[in-house]
Amino acid sequence: MTAPTTPTYEDRNTGTVYASAFEMVNAYITRFAESAQVALEPLDATGYTQVKRGSAYVGINVLEENGVLMFLAPIMEIPFAGRERLYRKLLELSFLQTSDAAFAIDGKKDVVYVRALRRISGLDFEEFEDLLQTVSAVADEWDDELQREFGEGA
Repeated sequence: MTAPTTPTYEDRNTGTVYASAFEMVNAYITRFAESAQVALEPLDATGYTQVKRGSAYVGINVLEENGVLMFLAPIMEIPFAGRERLYRKLLELSFLQTSDAAFAIDGKKDVVYVRALRRISGLDFEEFEDLLQTVSAVADEWDDELQREFGEGA
């Protein structure tokens, strides 16, 4: 039986080793904020921060106990009428229109999100930046259109 291994938080491109997932993601957040010239708070004690890109708010979540980084952008509440049509549209969009992101539904809150998940170990800045830009671009592109087509009163 082999001993469990602890995750390594090392940037593949620079070789920089970080003490924790929080430290690594905070370094990437700082780097992204500087390159995009936006104000972006570091992760809070729960591993969360958010950034506004276009009309989208994207949450950046370090789920260290699961070894996962999650980007999550709320799109709309799920309407009572036309759910099946909305679900089909979301599946069709997730097939080719969302790149590394996908539409997801929080069943407890009845909210549609755009989300992307990535294992934290081995993550490099370029992947972080790409996933953040992808989620924000998809959310910014589709939030207004989906709300217009499926929102209450549509």
